[in-house]
Amino acid sequence: MISLDLATRLRDAGLAWKPATGDRFAIPDRDLDDDVFVLSNMTIEVHELPEGQIIGFNGTTEWALDDVEKDEAIWLPREDQLRELLGGTFRRLERDSADYRVTIEVLGAAHEFAAGEAAEAYGKALLHLVRAAQ
Repeated sequence: MISLDLATRLRDAGLAWKPATGDRFAIPDRDLDDDVFVLSNMTIEVHELPEGQIIGFNGTTEWALDDVEKDEAIWLPREDQLRELLGGTFRRLERDSADYRVTIEVLGAAHEFAAGEAAEAYGKALLHLVRAAQ
């Protein structure tokens, strides 16, 4: 799973989130930074309202949280989602003794991104693409 810091940088760079069942997210700045939530059809659902999307918490008793605006949540994309978002630029994932390395190709130039977790390396590569598209 990517770090909250990298997920925040992806969001701030313009990565759009279309919430779907199974997506993981965090809610920063509410003393919930270390908690990861998962959208499901039973307990946490996205509701479409005239003023925008909200994430509703159904039947939760652990804490008093009924819903949050989608923009208050930070999407934590999975490794497969990150790889899919890289699309045709993705070339390979390799592992050496210390890191995972993701290589992408943009306009004929190879770019390599390393991290201790594969998802984090994918996330760094995607951040590069999102920023380059601006």
